[in-house]
Amino acid sequence: MILLERSYSFSASHLYWRREWSAGRNFEVFGKCSIRPAHGHNYRLTVRVRGLADPETGYLIDLAALDQIVRSAVVERLDHRHINSALAEFGEGGRIPTTENLVQWVAAEISEQLPPGNRLEELRLEEDDRLASLWRSEEV
Repeated sequence: MILLERSYSFSASHLYWRREWSAGRNFEVFGKCSIRPAHGHNYRLTVRVRGLADPETGYLIDLAALDQIVRSAVVERLDHRHINSALAEFGEGGRIPTTENLVQWVAAEISEQLPPGNRLEELRLEEDDRLASLWRSEEV
């Protein structure tokens, strides 16, 4: 088995806010991440795909195909957008758009789109140079 790694980037803003909490409680729990309207990051997403190299091409996966999957499922939907508005699941009353929740969302969006013989093994979503969340396939 081979692990192929490919990285992508996008810029997006987000707000941590629970509508059932007061502004004070939101600030107590989420700190500056709860200050409206939002704050942004230059995210870096690293995708690791597992599989066997094709004996004819030497490719584990066609990079153009992988790029298209990640761009359409993730980058085009989030780049230069407010995550809380761009994705219903992170909208008002939904999930908080932390890197932990976002990396799980990314995994769900791209794992089923990979070609047969390839499996999403790992994702790393970096919010900045000090914070990242790592998702791994449960089969690892």
